[in-house]
Amino acid sequence: MTNLERKHWIRALTAHPASVLNALADELASEFDVKLKSLPQAGLGLLTLTDGAFHEPYYLGEFPLSSCSVELSMADGRTAAGGAHVMADDADLARALAILDAVVAARLPGWERVSAQIDAGAAIRAEEDRRRRAMLAATRVDFAMLNNAENDDDEG
Repeated sequence: MTNLERKHWIRALTAHPASVLNALADELASEFDVKLKSLPQAGLGLLTLTDGAFHEPYYLGEFPLSSCSVELSMADGRTAAGGAHVMADDADLARALAILDAVVAARLPGWERVSAQIDAGAAIRAEEDRRRRAMLAATRVDFAMLNNAENDDDEG
């Protein structure tokens, strides 16, 4: 079972190929009545920042954004809600992630398989984060050495 907070599930799941996630969601969704609370949509989001001088908003750029919200119902009356916002131009992926989110959140049949994918994805993301930190550390510059070098030149 995953120890991650729900807000991190989507990031962990997207470490896997979309085809794997779509197939798993389709397989699990066959056991439920899937009701779309919001249609799967793909589009662009705008990254807005505020400039430091005049405190006015400006648009830094666009990024792909897909979203979906679902409600799953079982024959025994149990229901679960799930949703996803993902930085990808893939509405089908957003739908699959919303279904997987609902399955794990309510521990519906198949939740263990999704939880295993979350755990595996979290391990992949942790390794990516470790590599990024290592690259960042390798590019770190100690400017204190520059002051010592200037002082050495003055003494000679």
